[in-house]
Amino acid sequence: MIDFAPDYSKAIVHPSPNHGERREGRAPDAIVLHYTGMPSGQSALDRLCDPAAEVSSHYLVFEDGRVLQLVPEARRAWHAGASRWGADTDLNSCSIGIEIVNPGHDGALPPYPQAQIEAVAALCCDIIARHAIAPERILAHSDIAPGRKRDPGEHFPWEILHQLGVGHWAPPAPISGGRFLSPGERGQPVEALQAMLALYGYPCPQNGLYDRETEAVVAAFQRHFRPARVDGVADASTISTLRDLIAVLPALPQG
Repeated sequence: MIDFAPDYSKAIVHPSPNHGERREGRAPDAIVLHYTGMPSGQSALDRLCDPAAEVSSHYLVFEDGRVLQLVPEARRAWHAGASRWGADTDLNSCSIGIEIVNPGHDGALPPYPQAQIEAVAALCCDIIARHAIAPERILAHSDIAPGRKRDPGEHFPWEILHQLGVGHWAPPAPISGGRFLSPGERGQPVEALQAMLALYGYPCPQNGLYDRETEAVVAAFQRHFRPARVDGVADASTISTLRDLIAVLPALPQG
């Protein structure tokens, strides 16, 4: 493994061999946040640096706020896997991946410590400033791979990150009664919901059928923007929150 100078001045370099060229000359214009989903930070670091694992990320943030840089930002780290956001189908080539040490859902999804969140926010702010990344391009792994991934999970404090200058946010609409859309339904209201999700960037089918894929996308949206209830049902709160986010987009999603 070849050493390199850190892109983020507060990062400690710990090179991973798992990276390649960014395809089609893409420069980073998105950040994807993950949890490690492993019992410890050391086990996650070992895996991210294991050539046999064929996975990596640009950064790894520990619970105490320590930040390691594993891959230079100019290189394509292998963190996103099969994914899509808007027109982008190769998120690895256009994003910077940040792994956050947390055992994830299989480890009961413990809270993220304050020091860790502050470190993630500071790292993201630095990346955003250097690459001019738009707020709506700060993404969860679950956003770009709904149905396959759940990280960084519904306990991740996206609102706090937004308050610290990272990401796009609108206050979630209160959960109440009213009309809702659920799996198995079909028709124009479902098609309108799918169109809104796709407009925001989610990889949602456009078939007017509330199928399993649509349910997974709705759950991913809730996990990020309306985490009080993640059930894949598009209730009034979910739809209102989605509309509010689209209304305050600083620009149309890139693609």
